[in-house]
Amino acid sequence: MTTQSPDSSYHTPALTAEVMVALMLKPGDLSIDATLGDGGHALSILEATAPAGRLLAIDADDQALQRAQKRLLSFANRALLVNGNFKDLAKIAVENQHRCVAGILFDLGLSSWQLTGSGRGFSFIEDAPLDMRLGVGQVKTAADVVNLYGLEELANVIQNYGEEPRARRIAQAIVWRRPIKTSAQLAKIVGGAASGNGKRKTIHPATRTFQAIRIAVNEDLEHLETALQQTLEVVRKGGRVVVISYHSLEDRIVKTFMRRESKNCICLPNVPECVCGHQARVKLITKKVVKPTVVEVRENPRIRSAKLRVCEVI
Repeated sequence: MTTQSPDSSYHTPALTAEVMVALMLKPGDLSIDATLGDGGHALSILEATAPAGRLLAIDADDQALQRAQKRLLSFANRALLVNGNFKDLAKIAVENQHRCVAGILFDLGLSSWQLTGSGRGFSFIEDAPLDMRLGVGQVKTAADVVNLYGLEELANVIQNYGEEPRARRIAQAIVWRRPIKTSAQLAKIVGGAASGNGKRKTIHPATRTFQAIRIAVNEDLEHLETALQQTLEVVRKGGRVVVISYHSLEDRIVKTFMRRESKNCICLPNVPECVCGHQARVKLITKKVVKPTVVEVRENPRIRSAKLRVCEVI
C-alpha cells in the first residue's frame, strides 16, 4: 500500500494495492495516469518508479489538476500534469514524449472533493448549481439536460445511462417541476418519483439519475471507448492496461474491449471461415473482475461498486 498524504482533504483512491500489483511497474518506467483526480494513484506510481521513472498524468478537470499538483509537488521533475480529456490520449502522449509506456491506469470514478466540494452539482450530498462539467471548455451542462431535453429524450438518458427502472416516471416529475436550478432541488424531485415501492434502499434513490446526467453531459462512455482503443498505440509490448470502473455500462465497455482484443478472430459465430483478419493484441490478466474487499469497503464505502480489469499488450 502506498504512503498516502497526511492531508485528509484528499480523496482515498480505490484498490491501490491491487492497481500497483497489476501495473507491475519497475524503477525507471514510463507510465500514464489517464484520470489523475486527487493524485492518490499517481503518488503510488511515482514512488514505485523512483528514482527516474516519469509519469504523464491527465485530467479534464482543471481544478482537480491544481489540487493534485500541490500533492505531487515533491515529484515535479518526474510528473507531467496535463489538462485534457483521455479521448485524446494518443495525441497527448505523443506531444509529451510518452510513447511505449510500461503501464496506463484509468480510474473512472469521481473524487470525494468533486462530489462534495467542487460546487458543480455532481452529487445530492451538497446543494450546488446543476453543472456537472468536468472540462472547462465544455458547453452543455446538467441544467441543459434537466431543463431543455424533451420528456422522451430525458427518460432515455436516465434509463440508458442510469439503468433506472423508473426512468419515465422520474423524467415526467422533472419536466413538471422545471426550471430546476440546483442539485438539492433535483435530488428531492427524483427521490420523490423514484421511491415508494416499499423496499429498503441501499443507495439514495437519486443516485442512478445523477450518474446518468453526468454521463450525458461529459459523454463518458463514448470517450472511454475511444481512449481504450488508443491504449494500443501508447503501451509497449508487455505493458499493462488497468481500468477501474464503477458503473455497469463502463465495465461492459472495458470487458468488451479487452476480450475482443485478446482474440485472433472476431467474426460472428455463424461465419464458417475467418474473414476479419483480426489479430490478438492483448492477453487477459484478470479473467474475472477484481472487487474491493469487505475491509476496503468498510474503510471507504464509495468504492463498493469498483471493478478492476487488467490486460497486457502482446
